[in-house]
Amino acid sequence: MRRLALITVGMAVAAALPWLSSSEPAPRPVVVPIVAAPDPVAAPAGPIGNLSRPYVELRAEPVVTGLDQVMAVVSPPGDPRLFLLEKVGRVRVVVDGELREEPFLDLTSVVGSEGVEQGLVGLAFHPSYAANGRFFVYFTDRQGDSRLIEYRVSPDDPNRAEQRAVAGIMAVDQPHQYHNAGMLQFGPDGMLYVAFGDGGGIGDSYGHGQRRTSVLGTISRISVDGPRPYAVPADNPFADGDGGAPALWFYGLRNPWRFWIDDGLLYLGDVGQSDWEEIDIVPLHSPGANFGWSILEGEECFEAETCDDDGMIPPVLAYPHNEGCAVIGGVVYRGTAIPGMDGHYFYGDFCGGWVRSLRFTDGAVTAHQDWSDDLAGLGQILAFGADSAGEVYVTTGDGSVYRLAGEPGTPPTGAG
Repeated sequence: MRRLALITVGMAVAAALPWLSSSEPAPRPVVVPIVAAPDPVAAPAGPIGNLSRPYVELRAEPVVTGLDQVMAVVSPPGDPRLFLLEKVGRVRVVVDGELREEPFLDLTSVVGSEGVEQGLVGLAFHPSYAANGRFFVYFTDRQGDSRLIEYRVSPDDPNRAEQRAVAGIMAVDQPHQYHNAGMLQFGPDGMLYVAFGDGGGIGDSYGHGQRRTSVLGTISRISVDGPRPYAVPADNPFADGDGGAPALWFYGLRNPWRFWIDDGLLYLGDVGQSDWEEIDIVPLHSPGANFGWSILEGEECFEAETCDDDGMIPPVLAYPHNEGCAVIGGVVYRGTAIPGMDGHYFYGDFCGGWVRSLRFTDGAVTAHQDWSDDLAGLGQILAFGADSAGEVYVTTGDGSVYRLAGEPGTPPTGAG
């Protein structure tokens, strides 16, 4: 039986909303071998203990305002430009600090964005984008179903994509407009990681959380460098389809709206149901890891006094719904604009409007800070992103994009 053992931090908010809320596509993908995975990093070691904190004065510098709900901020490898995903279906480009009027890609005719968790929500550039111009987008279509599509940059203009799709990679039927997730990121192994929510419904009413035969409620892992529509890496836990969906990598997730891969770890914010929001951190190469939904919410049994949580991954941090309503998973900082914050993971909350950060070292959270005083007034947090230099960006519900920066601050009186 799981006993509650969570540290909670932060401020109370009045609002509490359900936010951010698949079947396996055909034809059946083929299985391809991949190179050996890196040695796993130490796994989480339970709830937060004694914490240190950085002393930095943080600020949010406006980059762009007045857009239509920016759902992601992405840069190609080694490319200084920013690519911004507007919920309605446009990819916009910031070049040398200026927003180009003409979209990089306009999918408004095919994207369905009426639902609060629908729209154009995911973009990943191929690791060899500079050479091959390939990139991938995740959106909900006009029928409310999820689509993962490959596009190419125009050979004549680096700030324009070819409007015609190269290939449909995954097509996943969604039973509900909530819990669509949609994060895309390439890992150091060259595989594309794709987040799917549990399909919506109260309390996992469709039963996808622990149903390994569907990609709903999972982070899936595929190769886009082999046969069409995609290939399944041979070391996926159910690559042969025996006992689970071939693309499945992690499961037991409710709505993994945003995750981040850094230094052999996957950082994940999984949006909760009734009581808890959670941050999970696990070695990226942990095939078949089960995060517990809907047996667990946070580290508690969900709607039960006891439950069998054997083998499930507990969160490294959780906070209750008097502090927020929907965790917005963020990114690990690898830039230079915020001194002393290298390796810190920034995340936020949609209702709380706050930004926090933590550092995960040797299997434990060793630092944690609430930046509410520094970043007051941001409003609804929609997403975090990073540029190719590792600087962190945050987007808000009013269509603004901010870059986080700071300078060393003065430790409070009596700080050790």
